[in-house]
Amino acid sequence: MNAVVCYNTSQAGPYAGIADQAAGIWNAYTNNVDMAKCGSNLMIYYTYGGGSYAVRYSLGNGYVVIDVYQAQQYAPLRIMTHEIGHILGLPDNYNGQCYLLMSGGSAGTGCTNPYPYTTEAQQVDRNFGGFGAAGAQVFRDSWPTPATIG
Repeated sequence: MNAVVCYNTSQAGPYAGIADQAAGIWNAYTNNVDMAKCGSNLMIYYTYGGGSYAVRYSLGNGYVVIDVYQAQQYAPLRIMTHEIGHILGLPDNYNGQCYLLMSGGSAGTGCTNPYPYTTEAQQVDRNFGGFGAAGAQVFRDSWPTPATIG
């Protein structure tokens, strides 16, 4: 039986549909976790400024904040899927490689890939298979601060 991460988009505003798409991506790429719109283990919010980030209280529990200004420069679906990756136990990987979802904004504004690489999806499966990635953690600065917004 898979672990279920219940997410809630009631505070996601214009990013609710993107959160649903990101949940679908994680469901398609992993075997040990199912993301479902069934509660509030994972809350999705949006803000104007301050950066996109995730706060994980424990594996599968926390919240994601999407910065509207960053979502105007970077692919919103990539941001959302990346930040949810933190809730699923993945760390940042600032190597600039677009094929790695967890490289975040280091891959540049031209990178629109919202899909986890095989090793990233396998790590999530290991995490939810009873191994590793527990405890509270805040993930900030995955995405460079947007240029002056005029």
